This record gives sequence, structure tokens and C-alpha cells, in this order.
Amino acid sequence: MYLGNAEDALDAVQETAYRSYKAIGRLKEPRFFKTWLMKIAIRCATDIYRRRKQVSPWSPAYEGELLAEDETDIPLAISLQALLEALDATEKQVVVLRYYYDLTIREVAELLELPLGTAKTILYRALSKLKQQAGEEGRDAYR
Repeated sequence: MYLGNAEDALDAVQETAYRSYKAIGRLKEPRFFKTWLMKIAIRCATDIYRRRKQVSPWSPAYEGELLAEDETDIPLAISLQALLEALDATEKQVVVLRYYYDLTIREVAELLELPLGTAKTILYRALSKLKQQAGEEGRDAYR
């Protein structure tokens, strides 16, 4: 969900497995294995996301061709992925960890190494952005 496509997600999983295997000796508390592994996965996904940002986008002609195919279905389908793309990286991480991985806000804050209040602020700001964008897309669909 964070990276937006299956290929990048599989790359992140593979890199996470590799990094965790190399660093397993540095894990101090086995009971925090899941949190430790999630932190590695987030860092791997962030690295892949940054590398992908450096890749040049498709040509406008090809992009226009893709969008023209299903033009009738676009206004009716509000994509959660498209909504999440409007968020910055930290907001997306907080929302995905909180609602897709069902972590508490305290666990999210610890995992991202943020103060609890900051994590809450980021979550509420992101939810507000998502509501606003969903409302705008919903209004556009009825025009």
C-alpha cells in the first residue's frame, strides 16, 4: 500500500528480509521483533520510494492514452490509493500503520520515532486532508 505497486512492495519485502537477517544479532529484546522488523520495512520502503522519485515520469502522450481508456469510470471510482498519494510521506506512513496494520497511535509513534503528540497531530492532519479530498472528488463526480 505504501509503495503503490506490487513490484516495489516485493522489492521492499526482499530487502527487509536481507537487512533483518544481517542485523538479527543486534536485536536486544526478542519481544520487540515485530516492531523492529516493521521499522526495517518502513526504511526499505522509504528508500525505494526515494529512488523511484528520481525516475523520470512517462511521456505525456502515453499518460493521456492511458487515461482516455476508462474515462467514464474515473468520476465514479474514488481510489483510496489516489487519496493517499495526496499525503506527504510521514502522513502516509502514519495512516497506513494506524489503519492498515492496525497499530495503536502509541506504537506508530514509537515505530516512526516521533513524540506521541506529534504522531497524533500528523494523523489528524492527514485524516482531515483525506476527508477534504474525498469530498472534493465526490462533488466532482456529480458535476
